[in-house]
Amino acid sequence: QVQLVESGGGLVQPGGSLRLSCAASGFTFSWYGMNWYRQAPGKEREWVAGIDNTGGSTNYADSVKGRFTISRDNAKNTVYLQMNSLKPEDTAVYSCNVRRTFGTDWGQGTQVTVSS
Repeated sequence: QVQLVESGGGLVQPGGSLRLSCAASGFTFSWYGMNWYRQAPGKEREWVAGIDNTGGSTNYADSVKGRFTISRDNAKNTVYLQMNSLKPEDTAVYSCNVRRTFGTDWGQGTQVTVSS
C-alpha cells in the first residue's frame, strides 16, 4: 500500500520556477532514498534527481544540475523538487519513486509544461 502523490505541476514560462511535491505513505519514509524522474512524449523516462534517506546527499542529472534542487522533509513524509530557470525541454510528466528491496514504487506524476 505504498502511495506516492505528486503535486505542483503546471504551465510556466521559460526562465520560470516551479516547486514539485511528492507526498509519501505506506512505508517508513525516513528509511529510504527518493528519486525524481521525468518523461516527455516520445522519450524514455529520465532520472532527474535523487536524495538519500536523511537528505544529506543529493545527485542530479547533468541536464538539470545547477537549476534543480531536491530536498525532503521527513517529518512531513514529503520530497520536493525545486525547479528554476526552466526550459522548454524540461516539459514532461514528473514522477517520484522509491526503491526498496521489495521493489520500486511510482507516483502517477504531475505535468510540467514550459512554454511561452
